[in-house]
Amino acid sequence: MELAYIVRKNYEQVNFNETPLLKGDYERCSFINCNFSNSDLSHLSFVACSFFACNLSMAQLNNTAFQEAVFKDCKLLGLHFEHCNEFLFKVHFENCIINLASFYNRKLKKNDFKNCSLQEVDFTNADLSQSIFDQCDLTFAIFDNTILEKADFRTSFNYSIDPECNRTKKAKFALSGVVGLLSKYDIDIE
Repeated sequence: MELAYIVRKNYEQVNFNETPLLKGDYERCSFINCNFSNSDLSHLSFVACSFFACNLSMAQLNNTAFQEAVFKDCKLLGLHFEHCNEFLFKVHFENCIINLASFYNRKLKKNDFKNCSLQEVDFTNADLSQSIFDQCDLTFAIFDNTILEKADFRTSFNYSIDPECNRTKKAKFALSGVVGLLSKYDIDIE
């Protein structure tokens, strides 16, 4: 079977549950108000593609390649990014709902999460060094054996990070967020 190679194509308001994407590579394509929820995006490649106001919730991402992919105003519930192709994996998120997703063991150095809901996201064993979490809600997000060196959490909130179980050297936190670094001690801070 021959794989498609699509360059600079715009997709608007397409329901990919009804019309699945052709298997292949998509480069510099834009997806606007598209529905990918519960779709199988396995073995597809998205290079420098943009997703605007799309729903990708519960999509299958087995060996899916995201290289310099941008997600803005998207819903990405329950995605397993750890199943994505690792080669040149790079994603940027802005104004997205990424709740219940998993970045287990994923390299996300210098990654941007801007104004995102990251509730109950699993960052176990991930490398988030030098990443920026700007105005993100990290309620019940899991940080375990995570590399957070030089990461910036100053404007984010509701996180609980154990410095003894994560590498936090030179990470940045606001004074108001210190409670999230001491939560395991069950102490009252006023």
